[in-house]
Amino acid sequence: MVTGKGMKAERKAKPPRGASALFGTVPFGVRRHASPHGQVTAVSMMKDEGPYVIEWVAHHLAVGFTDLVVYTNDCSDGTDDMLIRLEELGLAHHRRNVIPEGIRPQPSALNYAQEEPVVCQSDWVMVFDADEFLSIRHGDGTLDSLLAAATEQGANGIVVTWRIFGSGGVVDWSRAPVTEQYLMAAPTDWNKGWGVKTLFKFDPDYWKLGIHRPKMKNRHIDTPFPDTVKWLNGSGRPMEEYFKFRGWRSITRTLGYDWVQLNHYAVKSVDSYAIRKLRGNVNNKKDKYNSDYWSLQDRNEVRDETMLRYSEKRGALIAALLEDPVLNRLHHAAVERAEARLAEIKATPAYADLVADLAKASAKPLGEIVAKPPQARDREKIAALMSDVEKRRTAKAKEERKANPVETVKAQPSASYLSRIVAETESPCEWTANHTVLLPQDGRVFTPTALAAIAAGKFERGLARRMPQTLPKGAGVLILGAGCGFLAAHLARARPDLALALAEADPALLPILRRVLARNGVEQGERFRLIEDPAATMAGPKALIVADPSVSVAGLAALPPVTEQVYLCGRFLEGLSALSDLDDSLKAQGFADAGFGFDAALTRAYARPKA
Repeated sequence: MVTGKGMKAERKAKPPRGASALFGTVPFGVRRHASPHGQVTAVSMMKDEGPYVIEWVAHHLAVGFTDLVVYTNDCSDGTDDMLIRLEELGLAHHRRNVIPEGIRPQPSALNYAQEEPVVCQSDWVMVFDADEFLSIRHGDGTLDSLLAAATEQGANGIVVTWRIFGSGGVVDWSRAPVTEQYLMAAPTDWNKGWGVKTLFKFDPDYWKLGIHRPKMKNRHIDTPFPDTVKWLNGSGRPMEEYFKFRGWRSITRTLGYDWVQLNHYAVKSVDSYAIRKLRGNVNNKKDKYNSDYWSLQDRNEVRDETMLRYSEKRGALIAALLEDPVLNRLHHAAVERAEARLAEIKATPAYADLVADLAKASAKPLGEIVAKPPQARDREKIAALMSDVEKRRTAKAKEERKANPVETVKAQPSASYLSRIVAETESPCEWTANHTVLLPQDGRVFTPTALAAIAAGKFERGLARRMPQTLPKGAGVLILGAGCGFLAAHLARARPDLALALAEADPALLPILRRVLARNGVEQGERFRLIEDPAATMAGPKALIVADPSVSVAGLAALPPVTEQVYLCGRFLEGLSALSDLDDSLKAQGFADAGFGFDAALTRAYARPKA
């Protein structure tokens, strides 16, 4: 972002291509981003998103979009007026979505966008909704570095997979930023959350805009043009041939989150959901916001703090936007309107019923969620829809995959425990041997991924195999985030020379931990202790194992000299947003990456050189 007295002249000299006469007519201290990749445009649709407009705009300016084109329809809370003001300030483009009879709002907006001068003259375009926020892990977290990495590979598109973010147990309305309130998400391997949006080089002569991905125009399908299309997935790997022609979701082979993801905040808090349920939606879907939709979108199995990397820049932009008196007035009027409406809702019996219904929906395990009515895959129907060109190219790509298998996608941390555990008492379930420990196949505690691993005897097998070989002889070992107690019980049996102290900060996990220890005959004593205050009880362990997601990077910044080894794994790694910061902190304390044969994506091992 550039500020200063010379800003006005520069904006006049270089307005965005296709901008209206209204754009940038009011001097302002913040201007649109100048990208080395040209005009990089986000296209969105909004209806009554007043409380969230400022944050959505500020975030995507911080990420590095040069232009934001937003279509509105039937707004009653000033959303359209806020966007008009943002256009006057030179930071967005507002367009009316006048909806023809029989057309839904979102397709209507895309039809207009297909002919919109700002969009048509853009270099890169991405279509996504007002409850979706782009989150970039690659490089410095900006589109500049992400697109540089993509173009280095000769790519002209990136297929970005959703990451579903839930309420995190938040019930009450708050004015805090959405991106900082809600940090609990679905596991990366939960395929019902694998819808995509596409950032791509747009040429309206070749592409028709779509909600999830653009559609190649028919006249170009049986030409050399498809050979020029190279799209990457969210980890920077090439997408498969079929996706040039169809598809709106990732599959196991194309899934990737290493570079970028699209955070989808569909529900937010219970109070936010209550307001939305009663005000309609951008697609006019009847009764969309019911308890089934809530259970699908309220996923809180894994902590993901990647969004916090933008907090300082986004916060500064929000503050700058609110310095404009018009935006400030419109924003606060929208917030106060929402709060007044919420007060009315809370005074009705329907609110209490809604809260109760949503609490039940939140408790539904991942394995029981149905995204839509099950439908058998009709191969003949799919084949009939495919053009001859697509069939030939897809068959050729399949043969090439067989002849040249791609490198196995590296593992990613996956949630083992449900976000809401209601297993205070034991229930009948099968117990299965995992290495030296019996574990229960309890769907009230473990995610479907973890249950499958337990049933196969492979729960945390990387830790179970290697940890007994790497811990120092006779060491005192502190385990923060013992979970169900599997690793502690296994180490107690495999390495009786160790003195183990374990702590679990999540009270919902303590009953299952004690149950596992009791079932496996692991008793507390001098060499095995379940403790409440790790800092006071075992201040200087020789080896520290951190799986507790509540442990901060700062909490590991001053480890005692006696600590020789540090292991990071499980829930701690799942929610870690900046591993590089922790690497630097540990290296400053004399630790080096020990490796020890662990999969670095699942377990990070550090050791201090022995004297």
